[in-house]
Amino acid sequence: MLTATVVFLVIGGVALVVLALALVGGELLHFGHPEAGGPVSTEVAAGFLGAFGFAGAAAAELLDARTLAMIVIAAAVGALAAVPAAWLAWRLSRAARDMRTDATPQRQHLVGSIGVVVTPVPAGTGYGEVRVRLGGQPVKLNARADRAIPAGAEVFVIEAPSDTSVIVEETP
Repeated sequence: MLTATVVFLVIGGVALVVLALALVGGELLHFGHPEAGGPVSTEVAAGFLGAFGFAGAAAAELLDARTLAMIVIAAAVGALAAVPAAWLAWRLSRAARDMRTDATPQRQHLVGSIGVVVTPVPAGTGYGEVRVRLGGQPVKLNARADRAIPAGAEVFVIEAPSDTSVIVEETP
């Protein structure tokens, strides 16, 4: 026989599956206008259902809910737990979505950076290689210079003619 506790646990389990889908697949089950953020996101639905199911199961078990009145009370307890859980899921997902991030590094950010020659840079024509830090990450780029620069020398980027090449000068 199917008890109220089992039904509530199944609802909570379904919420966990919905949450896993939201984390893996993004907004697959988005309700409302998708470009406006919608009134109810997948995370909010999963938070509401999970809290409703698990709190309802706990209440049903504690109340020994075998009558309709006890099942309704267990559902009310689940709903009381679900509303703050859904609100919290909404606030957390909104905070994560609206989190400020650093700007994406671009070619002009290379100018003025200091690097190290990895492959010797020949004088005039031809390319060597340098390693510079861009956005905190090491980046290896093709490099040209007016004078030959040996491997291991420290260089200063004076121009970035493309996304993958720079013009450098050896630092004193």
